[in-house]
Amino acid sequence: MVRWRSGMVSRVRRRWRGVVELEVGTPDGPVYALAYPALVGEPVAGDRVLLNVGALMMGLGTGGYALVVALPDRLPADPPADGTSRDSGHLVKARYTPLQPILLGVDEEASPHREVMVAAESLDGMPVVTADLHSALPAIVAAIHADRPGAKVAYVMTDGGALPAWFSRALDTLRDHLAGTVTTGQAFGGDLEASTVHSGLLAARHVLGADIAVVAQGPGNLGTGTAWGFSGVALGEAVNAIGTLGGRPVGSLRISDGDGRPRHQGVSHHSLTAYGKVALLPADLPVPDGLDPPLASAVEAALAPLSARHRLVRVGVEGLLTALRESPVRLSTMGRGLDEDRAYFLAAAAGGRDAAARAVAPRGRA
Repeated sequence: MVRWRSGMVSRVRRRWRGVVELEVGTPDGPVYALAYPALVGEPVAGDRVLLNVGALMMGLGTGGYALVVALPDRLPADPPADGTSRDSGHLVKARYTPLQPILLGVDEEASPHREVMVAAESLDGMPVVTADLHSALPAIVAAIHADRPGAKVAYVMTDGGALPAWFSRALDTLRDHLAGTVTTGQAFGGDLEASTVHSGLLAARHVLGADIAVVAQGPGNLGTGTAWGFSGVALGEAVNAIGTLGGRPVGSLRISDGDGRPRHQGVSHHSLTAYGKVALLPADLPVPDGLDPPLASAVEAALAPLSARHRLVRVGVEGLLTALRESPVRLSTMGRGLDEDRAYFLAAAAGGRDAAARAVAPRGRA
């Protein structure tokens, strides 16, 4: 189940928020490894490290790193004494795994946001964009800020992909473009921690003061090629949560003319299942103009059955390509950039544009 290796850190390659990337010498040769200092301590050259190399040996794209499990000869210090009681948080994530962190939940009794969260009952009509893949997040944010530069955008990260928010370099680059990140369920490492998507959404609105939120999993989508075996099923459940809390769901569609797999060409079966079968409440489904005619016809036919429940919204794309090219994050999905899968990123941006058009500031803020 776990492929273990012991190795020696030869050098620190680079850092981003919450992550140190290392080069590690192992009996199999040098490997690149990621360490999360908040979990295992701060590795330096010369440290012996214990590694989980399973994802690396499988050749996974997103998760193709060895992961540092421990620095066995130089364990990190214990947290402060006041960091071991319920007064400092008792929200356990990645529960009952060897690296479970214990965190302060945004709505716990000890949280400085407790009073706000107890009173929070509604999203007040806030538009919330739901996206299948983490790679859609930069495109959605770029489109929102192209139309509404001052909009406060919060990211609500679900646990369908990477659990540590730190893993995402895109998210690190977007830090100055977001009001904050809320990690929900088993995911952790955000600016705020929430136990459910529901409480995460309320925190985005009432603690972070968001005008718009984006709900998507972290990097590393899980898919099996079957009708129901993919982590994006949670999109439909997110639509239900948004609608139940009085928000306006905006379902970003996964559309592609660059994916070589038939199940993801045109409108991906992920979108058709999540919005067509799992979502029980209505959502906006923005459809970008400007798609090549054969693709546009295929998209229209695929979405026709969903129009009985959802609002299909035609969205103009003027200026969106420029906004996407100016994104601070290099756009990439499954190894394809903007020029290789233009339809995918335009569809994500259309979701951002639709949400921007419907945003209303939280009460108390003009």
